[in-house]
Amino acid sequence: MADTAGEPSELEILLPRDLAAASTRLILTRWAAGALVILATLASQRVLGVILRRNLLVMYMSLELMLNSANLALVGFSRYWNDTSGQIFALVVMVVAAAEVVIGLGLVVSVFRQRGALDVDEMSELRG
Repeated sequence: MADTAGEPSELEILLPRDLAAASTRLILTRWAAGALVILATLASQRVLGVILRRNLLVMYMSLELMLNSANLALVGFSRYWNDTSGQIFALVVMVVAAAEVVIGLGLVVSVFRQRGALDVDEMSELRG
């Protein structure tokens, strides 16, 4: 159905070869846009949690939830592109986050035992 010059005819331009694949691609694109909006909302809420809260545990929890929203983005777009590298990277991030939790919560418990409070404003000066 191509013209003699090698250009597609008007019918080929209007009708894609695989209409089901084109509609699936459109649905996945809408899914990706919706996922980006949700993930951006989650991440911005967690950034506000870190900036506005003064309790060390709440700040720490907000940081961990930011990591989880990034993992959700990695896994979601890895599935969208049918590539497993994003899922593998998300697993690596989870391992690093688990190690961070162990060290961070140990520091939080140590600070609480020494000072009796977890208010960040009270921890503004360094002690030796």
